[in-house]
Amino acid sequence: MSQLDGKVALVTGGARGIGRGIALALANAGADVAVSDIETMPSTAQQYGATAVGGFTQARKTAEEIIALGRRSLAIQADVTQKGDTRRMVEEVCGALGGLDIMVCNAGVVNMAKVEDMSEDAWDLTFAVNTKGVFLSCQAAIPALKNRGGGLIINIASIAGKSGFGGLAHYCASKFAVVGFTNSLAKELAQANIRVNAICPGILRTQMWEYLAESLKQPDESKEDSWQRWVKNVIPQGRPQTPDDIGQLAVYLSVAENVTGQAINVDGGIELH
Repeated sequence: MSQLDGKVALVTGGARGIGRGIALALANAGADVAVSDIETMPSTAQQYGATAVGGFTQARKTAEEIIALGRRSLAIQADVTQKGDTRRMVEEVCGALGGLDIMVCNAGVVNMAKVEDMSEDAWDLTFAVNTKGVFLSCQAAIPALKNRGGGLIINIASIAGKSGFGGLAHYCASKFAVVGFTNSLAKELAQANIRVNAICPGILRTQMWEYLAESLKQPDESKEDSWQRWVKNVIPQGRPQTPDDIGQLAVYLSVAENVTGQAINVDGGIELH
């Protein structure tokens, strides 16, 4: 019997990168997993640099991978910045898969700009997705989790939610907020048998990194050289993290009955608090 047999999970931003890694890890551990994402964004102030991001198209492919593993799945197009979408998202999961046990709030965006040059649009979109999106997704999931007698919420924060980085003040602020929100919500829901934790990923070569690399690389340095420099000079273990690394922690948290209110780093030793 697998660890998560009979459990139902929902992963926002589950189309690609960390979200996909978490969704597949949960499915491999026995859970049925729904994935949500969005096909278009309201602004270009994010890592894709375009309003058409193809998230729902990719989410359907992730759902197909989960079904190929012998688990139930569905893809849902939902904008986590919209209360109606988050409520519909949870309702669709409960209707199709019978309930909800594990809510993973992973949807996120990044944009690089110095504070003095930052657009209001970049600030607003970052907080709308990274922070408000977590709030609305958690709020929508709580009644469904209570109906199951308890469960788990995992909010994806970042090591940028523990230390600031120049050019990423808005992103860092949004992730600091997620860490504080997670700890507070864990205290609110403890008596309802709902655990709430955050995962703080380190450096992964996802779409976010591909965007940041353009700004972080040195003169005459290729994107690949920049990547290798960051891995060697920033990560104490000298190796990058992967979506599967994040997924492994999500599986652990799904069965760790006495772990709640924590913000756990998966970063090769970069952050030690």
